[in-house]
Amino acid sequence: MHRSGAAMAWNVFKFCTALRGLGSIMILLVLGVVGVTYYAVVLTSYGPALYEGGLTSVTAAAVLILFHGLLVMLLWSYFSVVLTDPGSVPPNWRPVMDEERGEGDPLTGSEFGVSQADASKQRVRYCRKCSQMKPPRCHHCSVCGRCILKMDHHCVWVVNCVGALNYKYFLLFLFYTFLETSLVTLSLLPHFIAFFTEGEIPGTPGTLATTFLAFVLNLAFALSVMGFLIMHISMVAANTTTIEAYEKKTTLKWRVFGTDRRYWFIPAYTEEDLRRMPVLQGLEFPSKPDLDAQEF
Repeated sequence: MHRSGAAMAWNVFKFCTALRGLGSIMILLVLGVVGVTYYAVVLTSYGPALYEGGLTSVTAAAVLILFHGLLVMLLWSYFSVVLTDPGSVPPNWRPVMDEERGEGDPLTGSEFGVSQADASKQRVRYCRKCSQMKPPRCHHCSVCGRCILKMDHHCVWVVNCVGALNYKYFLLFLFYTFLETSLVTLSLLPHFIAFFTEGEIPGTPGTLATTFLAFVLNLAFALSVMGFLIMHISMVAANTTTIEAYEKKTTLKWRVFGTDRRYWFIPAYTEEDLRRMPVLQGLEFPSKPDLDAQEF
Protein backbone atom coordinates (compact mmCIF):
# COMPACT_ATOMS: atom_id res chain seq x y z
CA MET A 1 0.00 0.00 0.00
CA HIS A 2 2.85 2.33 0.85
CA ARG A 3 4.62 1.53 -2.40
CA SER A 4 1.46 2.28 -4.37
CA GLY A 5 1.21 5.74 -2.78
CA ALA A 6 4.86 6.40 -3.51
CA ALA A 7 4.40 5.39 -7.13
CA MET A 8 1.37 7.68 -7.43
CA ALA A 9 3.32 10.63 -6.00
CA TRP A 10 6.16 9.90 -8.42
CA ASN A 11 3.77 9.88 -11.38
CA VAL A 12 2.22 13.18 -10.29
CA PHE A 13 5.59 14.88 -10.09
CA LYS A 14 6.57 13.49 -13.50
CA PHE A 15 3.34 14.89 -14.88
CA CYS A 16 4.06 18.29 -13.33
CA THR A 17 7.55 18.22 -14.78
CA ALA A 18 6.04 17.67 -18.22
CA LEU A 19 3.90 20.78 -17.68
CA ARG A 20 7.06 22.85 -17.36
CA GLY A 21 7.12 23.12 -21.15
CA LEU A 22 3.79 24.97 -21.21
CA GLY A 23 5.46 28.10 -19.86
CA SER A 24 3.97 31.27 -21.23
CA ILE A 25 1.16 29.34 -22.97
CA MET A 26 -0.79 29.32 -19.69
CA ILE A 27 -0.31 33.07 -19.32
CA LEU A 28 -1.57 33.57 -22.87
CA LEU A 29 -4.54 31.34 -22.06
CA VAL A 30 -5.44 33.49 -19.04
CA LEU A 31 -5.10 36.66 -21.11
CA GLY A 32 -7.24 35.03 -23.81
CA VAL A 33 -10.06 34.41 -21.32
CA VAL A 34 -9.73 38.02 -20.14
CA GLY A 35 -9.87 39.21 -23.76
CA VAL A 36 -13.01 37.21 -24.57
CA THR A 37 -14.67 38.48 -21.40
CA TYR A 38 -13.69 42.08 -22.10
CA TYR A 39 -15.10 41.88 -25.61
CA ALA A 40 -18.38 40.39 -24.42
CA VAL A 41 -18.93 42.73 -21.47
CA VAL A 42 -17.47 46.06 -22.62
CA LEU A 43 -17.55 46.09 -26.41
CA THR A 44 -20.67 44.03 -27.04
CA SER A 45 -23.03 44.35 -24.07
CA TYR A 46 -22.53 47.29 -21.70
CA GLY A 47 -20.39 49.67 -23.76
CA PRO A 48 -23.13 50.36 -26.31
CA ALA A 49 -25.72 50.50 -23.49
CA LEU A 50 -24.06 53.68 -22.17
CA TYR A 51 -25.62 55.63 -25.04
CA GLU A 52 -29.18 54.38 -24.58
CA GLY A 53 -29.95 56.84 -21.78
CA GLY A 54 -32.00 56.50 -18.62
CA LEU A 55 -31.63 53.67 -16.13
CA THR A 56 -29.93 51.49 -18.75
CA SER A 57 -27.01 53.93 -19.01
CA VAL A 58 -26.67 54.18 -15.23
CA THR A 59 -26.64 50.39 -14.88
CA ALA A 60 -24.11 50.04 -17.69
CA ALA A 61 -21.84 52.67 -16.14
CA ALA A 62 -21.95 50.95 -12.74
CA VAL A 63 -21.15 47.55 -14.27
CA LEU A 64 -18.28 48.96 -16.34
CA ILE A 65 -16.73 50.81 -13.38
CA LEU A 66 -16.84 47.69 -11.20
CA PHE A 67 -15.62 45.52 -14.06
CA HIS A 68 -12.56 47.67 -14.83
CA GLY A 69 -11.70 48.18 -11.16
CA LEU A 70 -11.76 44.46 -10.41
CA LEU A 71 -9.93 43.69 -13.66
CA VAL A 72 -7.06 46.00 -12.69
CA MET A 73 -6.74 44.34 -9.27
CA LEU A 74 -7.02 40.87 -10.81
CA LEU A 75 -4.23 41.47 -13.34
CA TRP A 76 -2.07 43.27 -10.77
CA SER A 77 -2.37 40.34 -8.37
CA TYR A 78 -1.91 37.77 -11.15
CA PHE A 79 1.32 39.20 -12.51
CA SER A 80 2.58 39.76 -8.95
CA VAL A 81 2.28 35.99 -8.43
CA VAL A 82 3.85 35.24 -11.82
CA LEU A 83 6.80 37.63 -11.51
CA THR A 84 7.57 37.37 -7.77
CA ASP A 85 10.11 34.79 -6.69
CA PRO A 86 8.31 32.61 -4.11
CA GLY A 87 11.47 32.48 -2.03
CA SER A 88 14.60 30.38 -2.26
CA VAL A 89 17.09 29.27 0.36
CA PRO A 90 20.11 31.61 0.49
CA PRO A 91 23.45 29.97 -0.41
CA ASN A 92 25.16 28.32 2.56
CA TRP A 93 22.14 29.00 4.78
CA ARG A 94 22.48 27.78 8.37
CA PRO A 95 19.90 27.97 11.19
CA VAL A 96 20.72 30.70 13.68
CA MET A 97 19.61 30.77 17.31
CA ASP A 98 18.98 34.33 18.46
CA GLU A 99 18.61 34.46 22.25
CA GLU A 100 17.36 38.04 22.19
CA ARG A 101 14.54 37.23 19.75
CA GLY A 102 10.99 37.69 20.98
CA GLU A 103 10.93 41.24 22.29
CA GLY A 104 10.96 43.22 19.05
CA ASP A 105 9.22 40.87 16.58
CA PRO A 106 5.41 40.62 16.79
CA LEU A 107 5.33 37.15 15.31
CA THR A 108 8.02 35.35 17.26
CA GLY A 109 9.04 34.55 20.79
CA SER A 110 6.77 34.71 23.81
CA GLU A 111 3.67 35.71 21.83
CA PHE A 112 3.61 32.21 20.40
CA GLY A 113 4.82 30.45 23.53
CA VAL A 114 7.85 28.97 21.77
CA SER A 115 10.64 28.56 24.31
CA GLN A 116 14.34 28.30 23.58
CA ALA A 117 14.20 24.72 24.78
CA ASP A 118 11.48 23.89 22.26
CA ALA A 119 13.30 25.68 19.48
CA SER A 120 16.43 23.67 20.15
CA LYS A 121 14.49 20.45 19.59
CA GLN A 122 13.64 21.31 15.99
CA ARG A 123 15.42 18.99 13.63
CA VAL A 124 17.52 20.55 10.90
CA ARG A 125 16.36 19.25 7.51
CA TYR A 126 18.53 18.60 4.50
CA CYS A 127 17.63 18.50 0.79
CA ARG A 128 19.55 15.81 -1.03
CA LYS A 129 18.62 17.20 -4.44
CA CYS A 130 19.85 20.73 -3.72
CA SER A 131 22.64 19.51 -1.37
CA GLN A 132 21.81 22.11 1.25
CA MET A 133 19.96 22.51 4.55
CA LYS A 134 16.31 23.57 4.49
CA PRO A 135 14.54 26.07 6.78
CA PRO A 136 11.29 24.97 8.47
CA ARG A 137 8.34 24.47 6.09
CA CYS A 138 10.63 24.58 3.07
CA HIS A 139 10.08 21.93 0.38
CA HIS A 140 11.76 20.94 -2.85
CA CYS A 141 9.71 21.64 -6.00
CA SER A 142 10.23 19.03 -8.68
CA VAL A 143 8.96 21.41 -11.36
CA CYS A 144 11.15 24.39 -10.46
CA GLY A 145 14.03 22.12 -9.51
CA ARG A 146 14.84 23.98 -6.27
CA CYS A 147 13.76 24.37 -2.67
CA ILE A 148 10.92 26.86 -2.08
CA LEU A 149 10.43 28.68 1.22
CA LYS A 150 7.08 27.80 2.83
CA MET A 151 6.02 26.08 -0.36
CA ASP A 152 2.26 25.73 -0.80
CA HIS A 153 2.10 24.21 -4.29
CA HIS A 154 3.29 24.71 -7.85
CA CYS A 155 0.51 26.45 -9.77
CA VAL A 156 0.30 25.78 -13.50
CA TRP A 157 -1.92 28.82 -14.06
CA VAL A 158 0.72 31.25 -12.77
CA VAL A 159 3.68 29.22 -14.11
CA ASN A 160 5.34 29.59 -10.73
CA CYS A 161 5.52 28.13 -7.26
CA VAL A 162 3.34 29.65 -4.54
CA GLY A 163 5.51 30.19 -1.50
CA ALA A 164 6.49 32.57 1.29
CA LEU A 165 6.95 35.71 -0.77
CA ASN A 166 4.00 35.47 -3.18
CA TYR A 167 1.32 33.58 -1.21
CA LYS A 168 -0.53 36.80 -0.32
CA TYR A 169 -0.57 37.76 -4.01
CA PHE A 170 -1.98 34.33 -4.88
CA LEU A 171 -4.79 34.71 -2.33
CA LEU A 172 -5.64 38.16 -3.70
CA PHE A 173 -5.60 36.73 -7.23
CA LEU A 174 -8.18 34.13 -6.18
CA PHE A 175 -10.23 36.77 -4.36
CA TYR A 176 -10.39 39.26 -7.24
CA THR A 177 -10.88 36.49 -9.81
CA PHE A 178 -13.91 35.26 -7.87
CA LEU A 179 -15.37 38.77 -7.63
CA GLU A 180 -14.71 39.52 -11.31
CA THR A 181 -16.07 36.25 -12.66
CA SER A 182 -19.14 36.51 -10.41
CA LEU A 183 -19.79 40.05 -11.67
CA VAL A 184 -19.43 38.95 -15.29
CA THR A 185 -21.69 35.94 -14.74
CA LEU A 186 -24.45 38.08 -13.23
CA SER A 187 -24.00 40.79 -15.85
CA LEU A 188 -24.28 38.38 -18.77
CA LEU A 189 -27.03 36.26 -17.22
CA PRO A 190 -29.86 38.18 -18.97
CA HIS A 191 -28.12 37.68 -22.31
CA PHE A 192 -27.65 33.99 -21.55
CA ILE A 193 -31.34 33.58 -20.67
CA ALA A 194 -32.26 35.36 -23.90
CA PHE A 195 -30.62 32.57 -25.88
CA PHE A 196 -33.33 30.18 -24.70
CA THR A 197 -36.34 32.46 -25.00
CA GLU A 198 -38.31 33.59 -27.99
CA GLY A 199 -37.74 37.00 -29.46
CA GLU A 200 -35.09 38.92 -31.35
CA ILE A 201 -31.62 39.08 -29.84
CA PRO A 202 -29.47 42.05 -30.91
CA GLY A 203 -26.02 41.36 -32.29
CA THR A 204 -24.32 39.30 -34.94
CA PRO A 205 -23.89 35.52 -34.63
CA GLY A 206 -20.23 36.13 -33.75
CA THR A 207 -20.97 38.51 -30.90
CA LEU A 208 -23.71 36.24 -29.59
CA ALA A 209 -21.36 33.26 -29.62
CA THR A 210 -18.68 35.29 -27.81
CA THR A 211 -21.16 36.40 -25.15
CA PHE A 212 -22.34 32.83 -24.65
CA LEU A 213 -18.74 31.58 -24.36
CA ALA A 214 -17.80 34.35 -21.92
CA PHE A 215 -20.77 33.52 -19.68
CA VAL A 216 -19.96 29.79 -19.58
CA LEU A 217 -16.23 30.39 -18.93
CA ASN A 218 -16.82 32.91 -16.15
CA LEU A 219 -19.48 30.76 -14.49
CA ALA A 220 -17.09 27.79 -14.50
CA PHE A 221 -14.21 29.87 -13.12
CA ALA A 222 -16.41 31.49 -10.46
CA LEU A 223 -17.52 28.12 -9.11
CA SER A 224 -14.08 26.52 -9.19
CA VAL A 225 -12.22 29.54 -7.79
CA MET A 226 -14.79 29.82 -4.99
CA GLY A 227 -13.82 26.32 -3.86
CA PHE A 228 -10.11 27.12 -3.96
CA LEU A 229 -10.66 30.43 -2.16
CA ILE A 230 -12.61 28.80 0.67
CA MET A 231 -9.96 26.10 0.99
CA HIS A 232 -7.08 28.59 1.18
CA ILE A 233 -8.91 30.90 3.60
CA SER A 234 -9.39 27.93 5.93
CA MET A 235 -5.70 27.06 5.60
CA VAL A 236 -4.67 30.65 6.35
CA ALA A 237 -6.87 30.57 9.46
CA ALA A 238 -5.15 27.35 10.56
CA ASN A 239 -1.72 28.57 9.39
CA THR A 240 -1.05 25.60 7.18
CA THR A 241 -0.20 25.04 3.52
CA THR A 242 -1.51 22.63 0.92
CA ILE A 243 1.47 20.35 1.49
CA GLU A 244 1.16 20.52 5.28
CA ALA A 245 -2.60 19.93 5.13
CA TYR A 246 -1.92 16.80 3.09
CA GLU A 247 0.66 15.71 5.68
CA LYS A 248 -1.69 16.75 8.54
CA LYS A 249 0.93 18.96 10.18
CA THR A 250 0.12 21.91 12.43
CA THR A 251 1.90 25.21 13.00
CA LEU A 252 1.18 28.29 15.06
CA LYS A 253 -0.65 31.30 13.70
CA TRP A 254 0.91 34.22 11.83
CA ARG A 255 -0.28 37.10 9.65
CA VAL A 256 -0.20 36.36 5.92
CA PHE A 257 -1.44 39.80 4.91
CA GLY A 258 0.87 41.87 7.12
CA THR A 259 0.20 44.18 10.06
CA ASP A 260 -0.94 47.26 8.14
CA ARG A 261 -4.62 46.83 7.22
CA ARG A 262 -4.35 49.43 4.46
CA TYR A 263 -2.26 46.92 2.48
CA TRP A 264 -4.44 43.85 3.05
CA PHE A 265 -6.31 44.07 -0.26
CA ILE A 266 -3.43 45.07 -2.55
CA PRO A 267 -0.55 42.78 -3.63
CA ALA A 268 2.16 44.61 -1.68
CA TYR A 269 3.73 44.84 1.78
CA THR A 270 4.97 47.81 3.79
CA GLU A 271 8.70 48.20 4.36
CA GLU A 272 8.04 47.85 8.09
CA ASP A 273 6.38 44.46 7.59
CA LEU A 274 9.21 43.21 5.41
CA ARG A 275 11.74 44.34 8.02
CA ARG A 276 10.03 43.11 11.17
CA MET A 277 8.22 39.94 10.09
CA PRO A 278 10.64 37.05 9.51
CA VAL A 279 7.80 34.88 8.25
CA LEU A 280 7.58 36.99 5.10
CA GLN A 281 11.21 36.26 4.39
CA GLY A 282 10.44 32.56 4.56
CA LEU A 283 13.41 31.64 6.73
CA GLU A 284 11.92 31.60 10.24
CA PHE A 285 8.51 30.26 11.24
CA PRO A 286 7.13 29.82 14.76
CA SER A 287 5.96 26.22 14.77
CA LYS A 288 5.30 23.31 17.07
CA PRO A 289 8.63 21.44 17.27
CA ASP A 290 7.03 18.01 17.68
CA LEU A 291 5.19 18.52 14.38
CA ASP A 292 8.09 19.89 12.35
CA ALA A 293 8.06 18.88 8.70
CA GLN A 294 9.73 15.67 7.71
CA GLU A 295 12.24 15.01 4.92
CA PHE A 296 10.89 15.80 1.47
